[in-house]
Amino acid sequence: MSTASAQALGSAEANAAARTDPKWAPPVTAWGHPDLQGIWTTDDMRGIPQQRPAEFGTRPYLTDQEFAERIALRDKARETQDRGAVGTFRNEEGTRTFGYTSMVVDPADGRIPAATQEAKLRVVTPGTFGYGPFNTISDFSLYDRCITRGVVGSFGPAVYGNGARIVQTPDTVAISYEMVHDTRIIPVDGRPPLSSNIHLYMGDSRGHWDGNTLVVVTSNFTDKTTIAGIRHSEQLRLTERFTRIDPEMVDYEIHVEDPLTWEQPWTMRMTLTQQPGYEIYEYACHEGNIALEHILQGERAYEKAAAAAKANGVALPERVFERVNGPDRAR
Repeated sequence: MSTASAQALGSAEANAAARTDPKWAPPVTAWGHPDLQGIWTTDDMRGIPQQRPAEFGTRPYLTDQEFAERIALRDKARETQDRGAVGTFRNEEGTRTFGYTSMVVDPADGRIPAATQEAKLRVVTPGTFGYGPFNTISDFSLYDRCITRGVVGSFGPAVYGNGARIVQTPDTVAISYEMVHDTRIIPVDGRPPLSSNIHLYMGDSRGHWDGNTLVVVTSNFTDKTTIAGIRHSEQLRLTERFTRIDPEMVDYEIHVEDPLTWEQPWTMRMTLTQQPGYEIYEYACHEGNIALEHILQGERAYEKAAAAAKANGVALPERVFERVNGPDRAR
């Protein structure tokens, strides 16, 4: 059995070209930069916990036996998907199995550090992942309103829409995310950052090349988005590293620093991959539908029923909750 100090036998990360062929080098653009262009997804990260379960301790990789057990689970999930699952929440599965014990790789225990007391007091709008009440548009999250999932959330593997398109020019890298249709324009020509007085949902990014790795440093965030369920401060600073390790794989590392939000910096790693026939489609979201209108109508109907019950001296109507994708949600 493997000691899990290295990648498990047969894992996708162990089979990356950069690890199996010492002569392999990533492709380059016509102007000489490492070529990251294409459509990439985090579908292959499905099934990998963001934070490391305690039983794995400080091990970054599964043992061979543990990896075999994961393969069985992922193959079963892929088989279910291949039997014709349809609809919006179709649980898109990838084609490879990775042996990572968690996405968080630093601290060594693979756990996100504790939030500061100040961060714990910040109000997070859960939107439709919470219980309401829903009275105004501000009661819905930025995700509900199709504004943004933030830099970190935009690559987080969800039930669908995990794609991103990367395109490059000599002085710019652009990343267009499939879900919630954000596009980041990242200069790599050494231009100065924006004024510190300007704050953006996705921050202000500047990139540079470190060998074969694209390094992107982003600051000037608002304090309106969240990471791992915690609302960060305007002092958030992200350092991302994109390294092509295979014709169909890019290692993606993101280092999170915010002294007003977490007791220490932390780092998360995912591997972006290409999937057969994957295409990015328009993400129209709430534009043109009436989901928010129906939610607000439902809240008004509940208020009327509750007022009538109170006037008649009877029990208030029950709010019913169900568990959907983890958190309890109102039904």
